[in-house]
Amino acid sequence: MLTLILIAVTVLVSWQAFNKPKLLHRLILWPPAVERQRQYERLLTHGFIHADWQHLLFNMITLYFFGRLIEQVLAQMIGPLGFVFFYLTAIVVAILPTYLRHRNDANYSSLGASGGVSAVLFAYILLQPWTLIFIPIPVPAVLYAVGYVGYSFWMDRRGGDNVNHSAHLSGAIYGVLFMLLMEPRLGGYFLQQLTSPNFR
Repeated sequence: MLTLILIAVTVLVSWQAFNKPKLLHRLILWPPAVERQRQYERLLTHGFIHADWQHLLFNMITLYFFGRLIEQVLAQMIGPLGFVFFYLTAIVVAILPTYLRHRNDANYSSLGASGGVSAVLFAYILLQPWTLIFIPIPVPAVLYAVGYVGYSFWMDRRGGDNVNHSAHLSGAIYGVLFMLLMEPRLGGYFLQQLTSPNFR
């Protein structure tokens, strides 16, 4: 249920921002606004706006398919609002390296839920490493994770494609570390799962 609420809020805010440039500019991560005007909320609000419908739909579809399981697991671990806490903090943590790198760059801005969604995706992969992810061909989640990290790292170093790969990497790392902090035994469970492939 919380996953659907987060999706609904994100779609609504993004849709409004598509047609209201002032709203977009107020919510987007623009480092000088955080650094000079102390608008720290931008570290979170940028995750609720998107560049276009394709960007929005990709993130929200991913959140829908992988967020529901993580919502259930975190509800058992830390309470009914655990997933909301995880997702919102993931958006903030994922963007911090980008913000620190560009804190004085007035020409830089970033938007989108990708950091938070990456955290959810990798939390899911920690629990279900052999689940098939269709991209569009079926690939085991753990292999997808390896490719995702490698590609994101390479593209972050290369740059030039207008995608915040740093947030993808940071979100993925945060998703795994958060789950292990909440339940350290998941590390052993993950390794056990790796030795017993179960494609589904």
